[in-house]
Amino acid sequence: MKTKVLVLGANGAIAQHVIASLTTKENIELTLFARDVNHIKQFTASAKIIEGDVLNANDLNEAIKDQDIVYANLSGAVDKMAKEIVVAMDTNDVKRLIFVTSLGIYKEVVSKFGEWNEMMIGSDLVPYRKAADIIEKSDLDYTVVRPSWLTNNDETDYETTQKGEPFKGTEVARKAVAAYITDIIENPRKDVNASVGVNKPSVYGDKPAFY
Repeated sequence: MKTKVLVLGANGAIAQHVIASLTTKENIELTLFARDVNHIKQFTASAKIIEGDVLNANDLNEAIKDQDIVYANLSGAVDKMAKEIVVAMDTNDVKRLIFVTSLGIYKEVVSKFGEWNEMMIGSDLVPYRKAADIIEKSDLDYTVVRPSWLTNNDETDYETTQKGEPFKGTEVARKAVAAYITDIIENPRKDVNASVGVNKPSVYGDKPAFY
């Protein structure tokens, strides 16, 4: 039996790496959801595509119905989106959620890198923290993913940290974050009810190398 996976925010760069990986898996049935589907038309032959808005309850319920896993890679009012996703998943009895946020939402980034990160994006993290809180208080089988500063490097090396552990790594490739998310989708009992930092190993400077 195929695992039905819904990708919310399918236009995103990380999401597109995940989608490209999953389209090669015979045991995965993909549904892609985006406000503008023009950037995902290349997947028409291998996935069902839905144009819609996560904040529209009808659109969201129709997409989530009968899915096994929901993977959300969103931007904007992510706290409001998280609330709507939790409600729709509960309504449709779908339990497994993977939700991408950001490093720094728990002020878990240490040393000078933490100070730099807070200076750069501290005020932008509020909705991501609210989204994580909403998800963590739900009855879903969730994984909150907290990537470091993102690069477009063609590499898949990553290491992870759990909530409550210091976050050190200053960067990670989008392709590497996608590799981690793909692994969770293929192994859905991994990192259940966890908030997981994802970074490139052995890159522990005061800020990302590209700054």
